Amino acid sequence: MKIRIFLLSLSIAWISDASGQTDQSAVKILDKFSSGALSAPSISMKFKLANDDLAENSKDTLNGSVIISKDKYKLDLPDNIVWFNGDVSWSYLPAEKEVTITKPDKKDNSFQNKPSGIFTMYKKGYKIRLIDDNAAMSIIDLYPEDIKSEIIRVRLSIGKAATDLKSLEYKRNDGVVLTVLVTEYNLKFKPDQDTFIQTRKV
Repeated sequence: MKIRIFLLSLSIAWISDASGQTDQSAVKILDKFSSGALSAPSISMKFKLANDDLAENSKDTLNGSVIISKDKYKLDLPDNIVWFNGDVSWSYLPAEKEVTITKPDKKDNSFQNKPSGIFTMYKKGYKIRLIDDNAAMSIIDLYPEDIKSEIIRVRLSIGKAATDLKSLEYKRNDGVVLTVLVTEYNLKFKPDQDTFIQTRKV
């Protein structure tokens, strides 16, 4: 369930095609962040994922990791592991020892089919605002222009020293706040192609 919420939130966050009003100082920071990530051999992150349901007064947390290389990725969560090699997706449920294989629609620009979109989502469909810019980090809010969007706000915290992602927060209109707190951010890891293919025996 958590993996579906996580991927759905990421998918909703960049489906709009409208042009947004921009804060140019924030855009410069995001451009530098995006350029660094997309020019690296991969983006390897370890994170803590918090799903805070304000309406139900409940909160779930878990640890995970992800490796993204262009439009390939491997996502590790305790209850689900997902591999995507740019063409085929494998979803493995350890508890059930079950693998589901799918072939996403090439026209689909969601995280499942275009994970690199997380680093360029700000370029279309958002109003961008620089909330804080101090010696340690820059905090930037993205507001969807689409009034029907389930996302109220996306907040990125980007470190100043290495232009690395510190946290990513999605606030939805149903009272759910999804926060990805990045504990390790690495742009130097060079993954093998097998990294993005499910090869384990089930």
